[in-house]
Amino acid sequence: MRANSPVVVGRDEEIGLLSSALDAARRRSGRALFLVGEAGIGKSRLVGECAYRAYGLGMPVLRGRAGSTGLVVPFRPLVEALSSHFRAAGTPSDPELAPYHPALARLVPEWRNGAAAGYTETVVELAEALLRLLSVLGRDTGCVVLLEDLHDCDTETVAVVEYVIDNLADLPVLLLGTLRPEQGTALDLVRSAEQRHTATVVELRGLGDAQVRALTGACLETPPERIPEAVHQRLVARAAGNPYLVEVLLDDLLDTGRLRRAGDGWEAADQPDGTLPSRILRSWAQRLDRMDEPVRDLLLTAATLGSQFSVAVLQTVTGLADRALFTHLRSAVETGVIAPDGAAPDRYTFRHALTAEALVSSLAPAERAALARRAASAVEHSGEPLDEDRRQLVASLELAAGNRAGAALQLAEAGRRMLAAGSHGSAVVLLERSLSLAAEADLAGVQESLAVARAEGGDLDGALALADALPPVPAHSEAAARRGDVHIKIAWVAVMAERATDTARQIAAARGLVGPSPSPARRASLAVVDGHLSLLPGEDRREPEAAERAALTAAETAEAEGLPVVACQAWQLLALLSRERGFDAADACLERMLSLSTEHSLPLWRVEALVRLGVNAFMRTGDAARLHSARTAAAELGSLLLAQTVDGLLAMNAVMSARWDEAEEITGRSVEASARIGNHGAHRYLLLAGAAMAAHRGRRREADRALAAFRRAGGERSALVPLRLGFCGAIGALLDEDRPRALAELDAVLAWERDHPSYYYLSGRFGLRPLLRVLAGEADRGEYEDVAGAPGAALAWNRQFLELAEAVLLGREGDHAGAAQRTAAFHARSAAFPVARHLGLRLVAEAALADGWGEPVLWLRTAEEYFYGAGAQPPAAACRAALRQAGVSVTQHRGGRDRIPPPLRTNGVTPREYEVFVLLAERPGNQQIAQRLSISPRTVEKHLASLISKTGRANRTALCEFAAECVVDQP
Repeated sequence: MRANSPVVVGRDEEIGLLSSALDAARRRSGRALFLVGEAGIGKSRLVGECAYRAYGLGMPVLRGRAGSTGLVVPFRPLVEALSSHFRAAGTPSDPELAPYHPALARLVPEWRNGAAAGYTETVVELAEALLRLLSVLGRDTGCVVLLEDLHDCDTETVAVVEYVIDNLADLPVLLLGTLRPEQGTALDLVRSAEQRHTATVVELRGLGDAQVRALTGACLETPPERIPEAVHQRLVARAAGNPYLVEVLLDDLLDTGRLRRAGDGWEAADQPDGTLPSRILRSWAQRLDRMDEPVRDLLLTAATLGSQFSVAVLQTVTGLADRALFTHLRSAVETGVIAPDGAAPDRYTFRHALTAEALVSSLAPAERAALARRAASAVEHSGEPLDEDRRQLVASLELAAGNRAGAALQLAEAGRRMLAAGSHGSAVVLLERSLSLAAEADLAGVQESLAVARAEGGDLDGALALADALPPVPAHSEAAARRGDVHIKIAWVAVMAERATDTARQIAAARGLVGPSPSPARRASLAVVDGHLSLLPGEDRREPEAAERAALTAAETAEAEGLPVVACQAWQLLALLSRERGFDAADACLERMLSLSTEHSLPLWRVEALVRLGVNAFMRTGDAARLHSARTAAAELGSLLLAQTVDGLLAMNAVMSARWDEAEEITGRSVEASARIGNHGAHRYLLLAGAAMAAHRGRRREADRALAAFRRAGGERSALVPLRLGFCGAIGALLDEDRPRALAELDAVLAWERDHPSYYYLSGRFGLRPLLRVLAGEADRGEYEDVAGAPGAALAWNRQFLELAEAVLLGREGDHAGAAQRTAAFHARSAAFPVARHLGLRLVAEAALADGWGEPVLWLRTAEEYFYGAGAQPPAAACRAALRQAGVSVTQHRGGRDRIPPPLRTNGVTPREYEVFVLLAERPGNQQIAQRLSISPRTVEKHLASLISKTGRANRTALCEFAAECVVDQP
């Protein structure tokens, strides 16, 4: 008989914790639990118990484990976990998951069809998509994710697990992981999560004496009190409370006859003392001796491959035919040493990791090395392609055979392939292993690859340190050219991170290595990085024509040299530089970038081109159709980062067009998600779009709250400052009827852009500011024409304000017909922008009244009706005041009572009193209230007295506090 306990012993507290976590997941209160303990302590038994209970509750169970062979396979536990469920239940077909299929294609083979080739989603994108999938799977009953042996898993899986556990709180998911207390990224993650209170960590200790006795009784199917005392004492002493070792020692006692049945109980023979390690080794050696020779040889070879092994690889190494191979595998299964791996049909696994270790350790060192050497040679020369997994297997076998340099070469090549596939974390792990084993002659090549892997994986500081430590190479040699490529790649990462000093150092290093006459391809790569560097704040800018010529030469050279990625980088740079000449030139560059990326199957660069073309289109015309197409392309690609970037642009377009519901839906969908995955640029833009939405609706308190979040996200250190000042602040000031503040915000834009040249033109510099300066009499026709000739003046948003500015100038000059024409052009251009349209009418009406042109009364009535209906009281009141000053009767709005909260309405507060009440939340003075509502200070005093009486407040201070409480969510 085999000594296996049918029940879990000594883990009642842990099982209770698991039951509680399962119940919480069913209530949409996600939990993360980690079981930490040495090999054989019972982690897998608890995982099995959790799975059993989850199945009983009808919860989907996803179970996977990391390989214990030492191979680095990105996302293996996650792929295995999803496959274990989908094989039985099928892949989910919920429409809401469709946008996440491309990102999940690396984990779900069924979703790889149609996935964009050539694009590798980021780990964070994949993690967010996995969260959405788990949320759908657990929607009705909750779901359980079981990940075992995380100490052996890849860094990408660790990163995904970290993201998931940080965002589980409101999801119907229980994540249960197991690992040994071994130093590494997995243990670091678990300890960090425990400190952040995002996970519960359970340290599994050895069983006590009574629990060992109970386990022994369960294994022997006999009451614990009938266990011979000598057997019990030896198990306690030698197993140290480890359940697996208890069972292994019992197996040995049963196999050797030193523990045998006696009637309805058990009796023990005399047993020599011995230490545990040698005892276990001797136990397995004796068990092997009792097996048929072919089965024993097969198991020893399999153990050399690791605790889990592929049937195909085992057959390659042993050379056995199918019939003999599977006959011996069946015999090995019958002995209880191995079992089919339920997660993968072509793999087997040893009953425990210690089993494989013990089998290999039973061989003499020379015999182990010879077996590993034969296995490495068989795999390497099998004729099968050496993919990353097989290269790592060969490396582990070479290392076991004592060939460190050979192992290093295999690991380095596997790491480079991982890097090319976008698995940066795994590439770094493999290259670091290679570095520790490499021969002197191979060290520099491994270090170079590792530096690039660190840079592209996000560890720019580590990459720079490694690049600085590289040994010198002969100038102008092939080694120098290869080293120069490393510095160029690191420079590109640095310039994209806006680290100007580091970029410049890497460019200088590259130029020093490749010499004054680099190859055309390297010259193009350097020119692209150099061009992007010149655009960073604080850097010396080239003369525009020279910068364009250099970028164009780089683009043409890269195309000629067959470097489509560098060509796309160059055309992207050229599109930015070409904006100085107008958007037609910029679009031509982007169209070329689109054509190249399509021709060479570069999906990420294709979507980049579509996004930039969409941005240009909506900036020029206000039409977001092409931007929506880019959003669809980004979603199909599986790039959540790009999709969120486009969402920010679409949200801002919706604000410009006063489509408030659409803007709220987009920001609500993407603001938190962009923060979760660290998409900081998109996150800041989405926050600013939310602030602009509030400002454009005249909701100052909401705008202030949104801008505070924008600042906390680093907005004041970004290139979005001009938009914050002009598009948000100036418009908000005008809707508060505060023109001096609006002009101050726009002047601040001009000052900022003098120090930080920008190619983004929605800040008001080329539209709203010239109009306000013309209205104030501070700008003449010369200043207007200087602005109107700039590329930024061609944007639809800016052009509408410039049409009004010219109309005012023409009206002052007495050209009323010309002013009327410009006003008609304004009406055509502003049709897509309701807030800007009516704000423009309100702004120019007084100038038209003064100079006797246009239809200012109609404009004021139109604007007043719009702003009143939108709940923007200051401009509506200003329009009414202007109409009165023009001698025109004004119809009072006696409606609006529906906007007054019920408690105030029942106390008799009137619409006009409520307008005053809303403003009190900001604690303004009477003069400020009068100015904003275009009424007299005496009228304000009268309304305040009435409000104090009707609300029962003691004084103005108490009334202001009450107003702040009541209108926190009101416009």
